[in-house]
Amino acid sequence: MRLKYAKLPTLPLITGGILTCVSSLSAAAGFALIEQSASQTGNAYAGGAASANDASTLYFNPAGMTRLPAQVVGALHYVAPSAKFSGSATDVFGNPVSGGNGGDGGENGLIPNLYMSTPLGEGLYVGLGINAPFALSTKYDSTWKGRYQAIESEVTSVNFNPSVAYRISPQWSLGAGVNLQYIEAKLTQAVDQGSLCAPTQAQLQARGVPRADPARCAGLTPQGSDGQAQVKGDNWGGGFNLGLLYEPSTRMRLGLSYRSGIKQQLTGNASFSGIQPQFSEFGIFVPTDVAADADLPQSASVSLWHDVGDNWSVMADATWTGWSSFKELRVQYDSFQPDTVVDESWNDSWRYALGVDYRYNSKWTLRAGTALDESPIPNPSHRTARIPGEDRIWASLGVGYRYSRSVGIDIGYAHLFVKDPKINETSATAGNLSGEYDAAVDILSAQVVWNL
Repeated sequence: MRLKYAKLPTLPLITGGILTCVSSLSAAAGFALIEQSASQTGNAYAGGAASANDASTLYFNPAGMTRLPAQVVGALHYVAPSAKFSGSATDVFGNPVSGGNGGDGGENGLIPNLYMSTPLGEGLYVGLGINAPFALSTKYDSTWKGRYQAIESEVTSVNFNPSVAYRISPQWSLGAGVNLQYIEAKLTQAVDQGSLCAPTQAQLQARGVPRADPARCAGLTPQGSDGQAQVKGDNWGGGFNLGLLYEPSTRMRLGLSYRSGIKQQLTGNASFSGIQPQFSEFGIFVPTDVAADADLPQSASVSLWHDVGDNWSVMADATWTGWSSFKELRVQYDSFQPDTVVDESWNDSWRYALGVDYRYNSKWTLRAGTALDESPIPNPSHRTARIPGEDRIWASLGVGYRYSRSVGIDIGYAHLFVKDPKINETSATAGNLSGEYDAAVDILSAQVVWNL
C-alpha cells in the first residue's frame, strides 16, 4: 500500500540525487541476452528462427519443434565482459572528482537454459523452455571517480516459456508460446552530500520549510561527506511469442518469429547509509518503498537455413528489437521524494548474422559465424556507467559431437569486438563523467542434447 505523504513541490536537485541511483533500472533490464543455445553460439546465432536442430528452438521459433523427436536440452553459458573506463569526472560545481578509473567494471556470470519438447501425435508438439532473457552485472571500485553515477548494478531474470507447435502440412508449421517472466534488480551508488546540501537547503528555505537553512551545511564538504544509496526491486510479467516455419524442400527452411514486449512494474525499496540530518530530517534520502515501470522490448526475426550438399549448411538471420518504446523512466517513491523522470530515447536496433556448418562425418559437426549487433543507445549523452554498451562484432566457432543416437554434446565460443563506447553522462546532482571504455566480451557455451 502506498504511504500517503504530502509530497514537497518539485526539487530538481533532490530529485536528481536519487534518480541517478535508479535511472538505469529499465536500461539494465533491457540488456537482452541472445545466449539461449550452445549449438547456435558456434555460428553466432545465424540460424536463429530457421535452425530447429534441437529443442532450444523453443526460444527462437517454437514452430521448429515439429522437426524434433522427444528431447531435452540443458545448456550453460559463461559470459566474461570487460569494461575499462578512462577519462575524467567533475562534481556539480565543475571541480575534478577524486578517485581512480574504477577497475574492470565487467562482471563474469553464468547463464543457464533448459528446454524440453515432445510430439503428441497428429502433428501436435508441446514444449517448455526455461531461460534468462535479460541480465546485467557491472561493478566498480567504491571510491572511483564515477561513484556518484554508479558503483554496482545487478539485473537477473528467469523466463518460463510453455509452447505448442502444429505441422499444418509437410511444408508449413506454426508455433506459439506464453512467457512468464520474473526480474529483479539491485543498484548502488555514492551520494555527494557535500555538494548537494547547500542548494537543497536553499530550495527548502525558499519554500518556507521550517529549520531549512544553507548555514546548516557547515562541515559538509564536496566529495568529503559521501553517503551510500541502494535501490532494489522485482516483479513478475507476462507476454507471448509466435513462430512460423516454411520448408520448401528438404534442404531449405525459412523461419519467422515474434516475441512480444513485456511490461514489468517493479516494486521494492530504497535504503541509504551515512546520510546526514540535513537531509534525513526533511524526509530526503530516507528508507522508502519505490516503484518503476520497465518496458522490455518486442522483437522479430527472419532466418534462412540451406543445406549445400551433404556436408555443408549456410544460414543467415536478421533480428529487429523495438527499443524505441523505451523513451523514459518514471520512478515513484513512498516518501517526500517527488516522482522523477529520465529521458532515455533509445533507438530500435538490428542484429545481422551469417554462419556455416560443416558435417565432417556422422558424429562431428564444425561451426563458424559472425554477426553485427547494434546498440540501441543513441549517443554518448545517453550512455551510462551502468550500461556502457556499443555496437559489437561477433566472431564465433563451435563443434558438435554425436556421442550416440540418444546423446549429443555441443560447445561454442564467441569473442565480441566492442566499438569503444564513449560516455558523456551528466546529472544535476552527480556531475559529469566523460571519457571512453575499452570493452570486449567472451562467451563459452556448452550443452547436452538428450533424445528420449
